[in-house]
Amino acid sequence: MSAQTCVGVLLAGGAARRFDGAPKGLARIEGVPIADRALAALAEATDLQVVAINDPRGDAWFPGFRLVADREPGLGPLAGLVTALRAGEGASVLVVAWDMPFIPGALLRSLRQRGEAALASGVPVHGAASTAEPLCAYYRPECLGIAERLLATGERRARALYEALMAVGAAVTMGDRELARFGDPAHLFTSVDTPAALALLGGEAPAATRR
Repeated sequence: MSAQTCVGVLLAGGAARRFDGAPKGLARIEGVPIADRALAALAEATDLQVVAINDPRGDAWFPGFRLVADREPGLGPLAGLVTALRAGEGASVLVVAWDMPFIPGALLRSLRQRGEAALASGVPVHGAASTAEPLCAYYRPECLGIAERLLATGERRARALYEALMAVGAAVTMGDRELARFGDPAHLFTSVDTPAALALLGGEAPAATRR
């Protein structure tokens, strides 16, 4: 793939234990599956879109999309980032978790532009606790080797990749002031990871057999 290409990867992995094992990305907010909302945002900011998913029902859920799976499922969110970076095939990637319904495409475009201008990966960081969002981030292709080495040591956290990149000056951040142009960061990075969180948003539970 061209070095100028950016691949959008929807991260649709995980056991969803806190969501009773249901496919949380198929839950609906305002009648639209969360996964579709995230894919639409990725389509505004990337050249093509891929779905990283280990569930064999993925073909039915995402017709027309290229699907990629973890080589060894069950190794946590860092493994999902490794899969996403491999899917880039030498291009940069923009990732969004499939349980994030409120990420706007404009934010993702800005994140990509910031990373490309700095020749670095880009990660949103927000709030008093400086919460990083490694599952909604722009990654340069060089991150793959770093992520693979971390995974080989037994690391499972997605944040570990962000920490490693920051330690060597290979990442830039998008902070509260920049993020506020797109909305309240606490809202933008909402993760619908429990039935209670879905209920608070007035959402509809997913149906495992259809979209």
